[in-house]
Amino acid sequence: MSLGNFAESRALSMGVELELQIVNLHDFDLSPGSSDLLRLVGKRKLPGLVTPEITDSMIELCTGVCTSHAEVLSQLTEIRDALVQCAAQLNLGLSGGGTHPFQQWSERRIYDTPRFHQVAELYGYLSKQFTIFGQHVHIGCPGPDQALVLLHGLSRFIPHLIALSASSPFVQGTDTGFHSARLNSVFAFPLSGRAPFVLNWDDFNVFFDKMARTGVVKSMKDFYWDIRPKPEYGTIEVRVLDTPLTIEKAAAMAGLVQCLARWISLEQPFEPAEDDYLPYTFNRFQACRFGLDGTFVDPKTGEHRTLRDDIATTLAALAPHAQALHAEAALVYLQGELADQGNDATWIRGVAQHERLLPEVVRQQCQRWAGHSRFHGSR
Repeated sequence: MSLGNFAESRALSMGVELELQIVNLHDFDLSPGSSDLLRLVGKRKLPGLVTPEITDSMIELCTGVCTSHAEVLSQLTEIRDALVQCAAQLNLGLSGGGTHPFQQWSERRIYDTPRFHQVAELYGYLSKQFTIFGQHVHIGCPGPDQALVLLHGLSRFIPHLIALSASSPFVQGTDTGFHSARLNSVFAFPLSGRAPFVLNWDDFNVFFDKMARTGVVKSMKDFYWDIRPKPEYGTIEVRVLDTPLTIEKAAAMAGLVQCLARWISLEQPFEPAEDDYLPYTFNRFQACRFGLDGTFVDPKTGEHRTLRDDIATTLAALAPHAQALHAEAALVYLQGELADQGNDATWIRGVAQHERLLPEVVRQQCQRWAGHSRFHGSR
């Protein structure tokens, strides 16, 4: 089993994947509608793809290769509108959010593909508990060595990305107290967490070959790391984000990752080191548990500050890179969230506290995903 060559891609190009909830419009529980939805949307000409996910109450949309925040937003809008129209024909709703607030994992059904059945056979009930919903952002890299350096540079900002995108406070009808409970489900998989500290492709090939010889992995898909190389695309893939409640937020998060990648690649503000990972799990937990108010331990200096403060400092440093990438609107969107209500998890909790009925929360999430501007609890 070989890792294969690292494909050519345009540096700082990007692609976005979003996993979505399919719900019925009666009680807003998850609904096994992915096959019918795929059949309908398959008749549309779209700029990207819509594909099945591991259980049949999920679906994933993917943009094509984009170069700017505006292009990501345009493609997401076109795909979102087509999906919403098709779902309406089937009397279904679509929602963002990293978890469905009250679905029961034992009621889920594995989508019928050999890959998903193989995953279900290996991981047992974890595969149905994997009915969680994330955003993945691919960033194009000029070569494999640069990809690995960027991967470890971006790892410093994993807590920032988790805190900003968190949208999964409820699991099976219970407020978990976390902003991102979704990542607790990912952490249950044995090959999750951080990538090994390897900075060149030859050494990464040696690592992969050793793992493949154990029979534990066959491809990069078997690694559920927070960031992983994607050699067939010539990208690195950032995988820690919860699916936002709107495409505007999803595009803003993609724009942020692109700006971070440009900053790290051109200015090299941090030299990656294995010791950067000493506070990694602590910082990651703080972001999942407390969101923007979590503590961030600077891996270089050991200084403690809030993620909210470090994100504000980071956004200021990214300003010239946002200008170069025409991504100013992405950073403005996120600065507005910092100054206003906060992340989507805070919004979900606010609606739940007001309505005291989780199906009503999902109904309003569906309205937000569909792009309806007027709904109760909007900000």
